[in-house]
Amino acid sequence: MLDITALLLAAVVVAVSASIISRKWRWRQVEKLPGLVALPFIGTTYIAFLTKREDRMRKFDEVIKKFGPIFRSWIGPYPSIMIQKPEYLEKIMSSSELIEKSTFYSFLYPWLGEGLLTSSGSKWHMHRKMITPAFHFRILDNFVEIFAENGEVLVEKLKPKANGKTFDIYPFITRCALDIICETAMGTSVNAQNETQSAYVNAICSISELTIKRMIKPWLHTEFIFKRSSTGKEFYKQLNILHGFTKKGHDTTSVAMSWVLMLLGHHPGIQEKVFAELDDIFRDDPKRRPTTHDLNNMKYLEMVIKEALRLYPSVPAIGRRATKDIEIGSYKIPEGCLITLNIRHTHRDPDHWPDPERFDPDNFLPERVQGRHPFAYVPFSAGPRNCIGQKFAILEEKTVLSYVLRNFRVETVDRLEDLKLIGELVLRPMNGVNLRLWPR
Repeated sequence: MLDITALLLAAVVVAVSASIISRKWRWRQVEKLPGLVALPFIGTTYIAFLTKREDRMRKFDEVIKKFGPIFRSWIGPYPSIMIQKPEYLEKIMSSSELIEKSTFYSFLYPWLGEGLLTSSGSKWHMHRKMITPAFHFRILDNFVEIFAENGEVLVEKLKPKANGKTFDIYPFITRCALDIICETAMGTSVNAQNETQSAYVNAICSISELTIKRMIKPWLHTEFIFKRSSTGKEFYKQLNILHGFTKKGHDTTSVAMSWVLMLLGHHPGIQEKVFAELDDIFRDDPKRRPTTHDLNNMKYLEMVIKEALRLYPSVPAIGRRATKDIEIGSYKIPEGCLITLNIRHTHRDPDHWPDPERFDPDNFLPERVQGRHPFAYVPFSAGPRNCIGQKFAILEEKTVLSYVLRNFRVETVDRLEDLKLIGELVLRPMNGVNLRLWPR
């Protein structure tokens, strides 16, 4: 018995030693970067799975503040370089070569397949070329009517809530966005706003959480182990719900609209400016549907949306894989490294944003935008892999938000500094978007 124990102990010592030696030799350039102490096998992921889910974003912020603007982490055996300066993002995002997504996007294949979001190389180029015509402005014009129809339904669903009592508006916005994407992308109505117990919406939230849980636990990276774990079983259970409906759709527009309402509820003066703009546009007929011309005239509302996306980008970080050696800052990043682009922190860089924590739509006045680094604001990414649907998203958000704000006054319940943020694929408050509404 003692011999077996000694043998197992020796095997563990050898495996740990091999892990450390391999990391130091293969990735010796990476170890020159600052970062947390890395443990064998699990790397620096212990910081995530030893922290409560609702505290992970705060803990991550602390790590970035300590080691940023460029540092290294280890996701199991994989080095990941974390960057946030606009100058660094430009080097990655503007490259026509560094377009391969991070290894961990493969965890989304069972859900999203190898489409525009997750694929690379020739497959990505083919998808991009095929889909681009669908976002031509003339086609987007045809979608405005669908945006408006669903905005009207949303208003009717919110009217019973416009009594000054606190409620979570996030599910209402999510169901509206779900109806819009299904009708525009697939030509079919799923009537999510009227069927409020949406298994699809709940499954998306679960899938997102379970994907992050898999990412931070290196022993779940292998498909064989993941499928047999409780996390994997729950993932595939929720996946069956999604596949019974559709294989596409991120919750990015609904979370963006929710942040706008949350921020306007905190800033009544800015909310009044939005009211004034909308009242001016619709003064001939306050109840009529908006046209594309009306949406283009919502200049201030667009500035509000952009500023909300600055502070709370729907996708707070994106991942790439270095397909060649690259120099970032004063560090050489070797081929094969994962690179995480921390968009949320880029948007709060004090070197590029005066008073970066303050909600100020004037940040997007033309004269301010003109002098700013082009990669200081990248809520839709940038360069060859930028979001192909960004014009669609802005038009949708303008339409739906204009309906809400033509009919209701918003007041926020929770203080922004008290919110527990969840960054699982999309950035949202853990406990919902709690507001009070009054009729206008």
